[in-house]
Parts: sequence; C-alpha cells; structure tokens
Amino acid sequence: QVQLVESGGGLVQTGGSLRLSCAASGIMFSANAMGWYRQAPGKQRELVATITSTGSTNYADSAKGRFTISRDNAKNTVYLQMNSLKPEDTAVYYCNYNANIDFWGQGTQVTVSS
Repeated sequence: QVQLVESGGGLVQTGGSLRLSCAASGIMFSANAMGWYRQAPGKQRELVATITSTGSTNYADSAKGRFTISRDNAKNTVYLQMNSLKPEDTAVYYCNYNANIDFWGQGTQVTVSS
C-alpha cells in the first residue's frame, strides 16, 4: 500500500529556513513524479513544487527563488528546502504522489512568525 510520511515542519521566524522530507513506500518511487502542496487555514490546497522522475522541477510563483525540491531515489525520499520564509508560507505541507488518483501524506505544519 502507498504510504507517504512527511517530517521537518515546525515554527520558524520570518527569514528562516526549514527542510521538509517525505519518505515514500509502496510505490515505484524512482519512476514517478512527486510533489509538495500546502493548505493554509481557510484556503484551498495549492501546488508548491513538483519533481519528475528525471529531476525536472516546477514551482509555484510564490516558491520560485526561495524553495528547492529534490529527491533521493536511493532513500525513496523527496525534500523541500524552504529559505527566506514568510508568514504567508504558514500552512500544512503535504507530499503528493499521483497515479491516476492522488495519494497524500498526513501533512506537516509549518508556522512562520513575524
């Protein structure tokens, strides 16, 4: 069965950094694209970044220049390095795997204080 487990969230001040991790199991990790999404209170879940099986990346405008998505196929893990964090980055961050249907992790809370 597909399992995605996020970690690395926390409380950080404006301008700080966090590195999120998502450990995947039950999938052919190296052959699949992975993504990070986030959902702030009262808002819809939105795309943050994706990475293909070959390492090509795509970012939301809000993440460009500050966030970096990467993957380690040997560890079945996808990462999201977040720098220069802003209060508007506060949200629950979710790892995503899509195989005709979406699979989600439980999410990890990121809170950026002003």
